[in-house]
Amino acid sequence: MTAIQDIPLKTITGGDATLGDYVGQVLLVVNVASKCGFTPQYEGLEQLHERLSGRGFAVLGFPANDFAGQEPGTDEEIAEFCRSTYSIQFPMFSKIKVLGPDRHPLYRELSGDEDVNWNFEKFLISRTGEVVGRFPTQIAPDDAELSAAIDRELAAPRP
Repeated sequence: MTAIQDIPLKTITGGDATLGDYVGQVLLVVNVASKCGFTPQYEGLEQLHERLSGRGFAVLGFPANDFAGQEPGTDEEIAEFCRSTYSIQFPMFSKIKVLGPDRHPLYRELSGDEDVNWNFEKFLISRTGEVVGRFPTQIAPDDAELSAAIDRELAAPRP
């Protein structure tokens, strides 16, 4: 497993997890927020997850309140919003920090020295646990560039 796959995580319901739980899958890791102009991307992310999950793909949502206070809720409130507003079924994780000295170790690994710019930035992780793509907020879940990158990774052999 890669270092990124060993980082301890908490699910939005408080369970222990790591990206290692998804070994062999292509992952799209997204920092999400409920009160952002890009919040409607939840719908496209869920559609992407539903369409490709049978091929070894998962969207993973990480709520963060780092940008203009756009994710003020508790984990319970966020989970309820995602269920009731967008029928989210993809895995959601406990709220984390994606910026600054207290940023979560996952986001230190994902973004390196370059900060996340806003909510709904997307990181594509290969089946082997390597970060193979980074897509800014403005790239929608159904964008051709993102779709091509996901398809390329799904075509790669499973480890």
